[in-house]
Amino acid sequence: MTEADQIPGEDPLDAAHDGPQDRVLIIDFGSQVTQLIARRVREAGVYSEIVPYDKAEAALGPVRPRAIILSGGPASVHESGTPQAPQAVFTAGVPVLGICYGEQAMVAALGGQVEPAHDREFGRAELQIIDETPLFDGVFEEGERAQVWMSHGDRVTKLPPGFRAVGISTGAPFAAIADDSRQLYGLQFHPEVVHTPKGAALLANFVREIAGCSGDWSMAQFREAEVARIAAQVGDEGRVVCGLSGGVDSAVAALLIHEAIGDQLTCIFVDHGLLRQGEAREVVDLFRGHYNIPLVHVDASERFLRALDGISDPEAKRKIIGRLFVEVFEEESEKLEDAEFLAQGTLYPDVIESVSATGGPSVTIKSHHNVGGLPETMKLKLIEPLRMLFKDEVRELGRELGLPEAFVGRHPFPGPGLAIRIPGEITEEKLAILRKADAIYLEEIRKAGLYDKIWQAFAVLLPVRTVGVMGDARTYDYVCALRAVTSTDGMTADYYDFSHAFLGHAARRIINEVRGINRVVYDITSKPPGTIEWE
Repeated sequence: MTEADQIPGEDPLDAAHDGPQDRVLIIDFGSQVTQLIARRVREAGVYSEIVPYDKAEAALGPVRPRAIILSGGPASVHESGTPQAPQAVFTAGVPVLGICYGEQAMVAALGGQVEPAHDREFGRAELQIIDETPLFDGVFEEGERAQVWMSHGDRVTKLPPGFRAVGISTGAPFAAIADDSRQLYGLQFHPEVVHTPKGAALLANFVREIAGCSGDWSMAQFREAEVARIAAQVGDEGRVVCGLSGGVDSAVAALLIHEAIGDQLTCIFVDHGLLRQGEAREVVDLFRGHYNIPLVHVDASERFLRALDGISDPEAKRKIIGRLFVEVFEEESEKLEDAEFLAQGTLYPDVIESVSATGGPSVTIKSHHNVGGLPETMKLKLIEPLRMLFKDEVRELGRELGLPEAFVGRHPFPGPGLAIRIPGEITEEKLAILRKADAIYLEEIRKAGLYDKIWQAFAVLLPVRTVGVMGDARTYDYVCALRAVTSTDGMTADYYDFSHAFLGHAARRIINEVRGINRVVYDITSKPPGTIEWE
């Protein structure tokens, strides 16, 4: 399977809970940065899970959290029909931290009052610490003024019984509140974002010191537990089929499963002819040669290119590629008559999105990423060993498993491949031109020592020809656009600020060495408003 393809499976909230003993439950009220809370908690060495607010009470028993964090959200607590925090959260006997909307939901649930703010706060703000609390131990001192990030139009105007203010800001008289006896805390600001410099330390203090979590969760621990779980699920006779896409996620999933069950795993690598230069050979050499994992390599490039002939609409291209990939994978899987399980590199952000607080999967922006996976007629049981990990954790697990750094650290690559980096119709000639230009660009980035500083870099072959002069001859060739962005999770991104000298050198090499290109431009669009990929 490609990294983004989804297959209907078990309820994401039914994931095994026989792993880490210390868990923090994050209740999602629809904030765009809820995942950052989970990441910060995990960075503190404590395992965390996210559930939507309407499933929070049901999750308390299976998860057995040592602490609970209530996320932010776009709603207003004082309006009818808005998300509420279940009372069971506050009677569970564990520390609770409410963030932004989470603080307001806590206050409303416990007898306080929340009203629209006269002075809304969005962006950087100054927090004044007016009292001591265990939540601030080792982070803030009384009298300190600290930079924080605010994003609220409502504010707490009356505290519930037992609470006191420990921090204030210009627009929030109760910017930080505490009930130390019940270990209930609220913050009007967002500690999870980088714009709150001491936010990560505050969250670490909450989960480690107040909740008493040991902070020993690691990829080594995850690896050991997951290998045992996979071996028990598959048994001594079960057979697993895993789709390799050439990306990090499916590669790490395959290595983890192979460690658990050995040759009971067979990988299928569908080469759609839309990969980067030398990429197909790298995958085959690594898995069949280096790891000696049973691998079926299907060269379906002609089949894909025939289907894409004359197609220029990006959505149509994505749907064709997604449909054909499923067809080819199904055909090859049926040849493995004894296969019982299907392995997939689903990551935790995919799981979270499928049960989002706002009512299910996000709006389809790029259809290939919502393709729906393989037909239910295959009747294979699903194995998703990475379903509780974020992308950076998958990379860390890959290193733990011994995957070469050049593979672990490679930039994200879309499932439809180069088809969406060639706006307009796809031809073998265009693919060959783009592969050469892209390889030169990435080579120069690596030579400059910049590859690991960039989230994603690639070349795009535009459906535009321009006049040029090379030697004494007139040329009429394609324009190549270069793209490089920095990001932490791909949700937002900014262009990488190359020096003009670097861009000039890369452009000269591409124009001189790649026949068919006579002009190079650099894309300086951020996300939003643009997307990282061009299609």
